[in-house]
Amino acid sequence: MRKSATIALFTALTLAAGPSYAAGCLKGAAVGAVGGHFVGKGHSVAGAALGCAVGHHRAKVDARQQAQQQKAQAAQQAPNQPVPNK
Repeated sequence: MRKSATIALFTALTLAAGPSYAAGCLKGAAVGAVGGHFVGKGHSVAGAALGCAVGHHRAKVDARQQAQQQKAQAAQQAPNQPVPNK
């Protein structure tokens, strides 16, 4: 009974949640949860939280570097035209 209620609650909350825009969070959370699981009992949730934060940070840094590379390529292809800032 308790297990079916938990599954029903999880399903309802999952369906009610909107889209997530936290780039890198899910991947980092999965890695952190696995790492926390191997550290010891109860550490998987803390590992997932920390992994989410680190994954989001890494995705943000990668996006910034990619934007700089695209801006440099655009400036290199058309040296006489100004590159718009986004």
